[in-house]
Amino acid sequence: MSNGKPVKRGSVTDPKSGNYKWFVLTILTVVYAFNFIDRQILVILQEPIKAELGLSDTQLGLLTGFSFAVVYVTAGIPIAWLADRSNRRNIVAASLGVWSVMTALSGMVQNYTQLLLARLGVGLGEAGGSPPSHSMLSDYFPEEQRGTALSIYTTGIYLGIFFGYFAGGWIADTYGWRNAFFIVGIPGVVLAFLLLLLVREPPRTVLPNTVENEKASFKETIAFLLQRPAFWWIALGCSTASFVGYGNGNFFPSLLIRNYGLTVTEVGMFMGVISGTTGMLGTFLGGYLADRWGKHDKRWYVRIALWGLVLSLPLSYYTLIATEPLYVVLAYTPAHILNTLYLGPCIAICHTLVAANMRASASAVLLFVINMIGLGLGPLVVGALSDAYRPIFAEENLRYAMLTALTMGTLGVFFFWMAQRTLLADISKTESALSVAKPAS
Repeated sequence: MSNGKPVKRGSVTDPKSGNYKWFVLTILTVVYAFNFIDRQILVILQEPIKAELGLSDTQLGLLTGFSFAVVYVTAGIPIAWLADRSNRRNIVAASLGVWSVMTALSGMVQNYTQLLLARLGVGLGEAGGSPPSHSMLSDYFPEEQRGTALSIYTTGIYLGIFFGYFAGGWIADTYGWRNAFFIVGIPGVVLAFLLLLLVREPPRTVLPNTVENEKASFKETIAFLLQRPAFWWIALGCSTASFVGYGNGNFFPSLLIRNYGLTVTEVGMFMGVISGTTGMLGTFLGGYLADRWGKHDKRWYVRIALWGLVLSLPLSYYTLIATEPLYVVLAYTPAHILNTLYLGPCIAICHTLVAANMRASASAVLLFVINMIGLGLGPLVVGALSDAYRPIFAEENLRYAMLTALTMGTLGVFFFWMAQRTLLADISKTESALSVAKPAS
């Protein structure tokens, strides 16, 4: 078993050789799928939960967004700092166990406060999932494959959405929403033990005689990132895209139930199949195209995100104003493919902007910005707008709240455009910094 110590790139112990890295990628993608099954199942269950517990849309926004995000991002940074110094596999396994248990406990709640506390526990567990996984995969895969690998990993989001929506909707209608939490939570505990048994902690791959061999403090990582404006433009671009994605995505099932008369099972099937498959396709294409086109110009890692967002906005607008479910499907399908191109390439290029010993912390910072703005504010703002619009738009209040949130996508276009302007200079700055040999001791 690897001890996680640095090795030279290209050495015989390099984990980038062989097929094992693809096996690890598969396992971590399944773990990430469970992350989103347990996170997003609340979205498909929120209408029956709202009816039983007597909740408002603002409270739903707090449950699925802000309260979860605060714990998720606050805990994510110290966990990522620990991951840059210790066994990342063990951190992911422990985190998986925590969020799975807390998901199962969500089925036992009797009021809003108890459900809120259970979801805070899910957020605490999930905080230790992605940053250590990002770091491990960046050690398993060379730079020229990193965009593809991280995009495949990111498809776990949509695998989770597929199973969470599809199974969650059917289970809720058949056995009740409480049993849905039990059924999706318990298997994650089993997966945590399998992760410990089957996955090895990879050596941290660094260039010999460089500053990458030293452990970086979180303060040093922040100072390093502050000198690279492309990172922050990318973070803002991802966060505004995520604001629209989480804000409207978390209430889209409710819109279909309230305004189109669909059942929870029907919405679960629609969201699971369409959202899951198009999300996986878009995420994979984003990484594949970025790696392919980025060989010649690294700016394509950001341009993929930029053009995906530009092309998706009119389709997303029509999705929200369509009068028939068929038209909703026809507009939503290409819109969601385009909306999901951005994350894999953006994570990959952000890892190129930092040293190997900063990757987990850099991922945590990136996810902090994305999740505070996107996951934290998106559902909360849409829920609050829906409640505020009720006296004005009556039964159409949620639709107009989602249309208002969609305008944030234009800010994302601007942020990604700014990122690609400074990206090459920032990459060059990083390469120069990492080529500096350590002083002799």
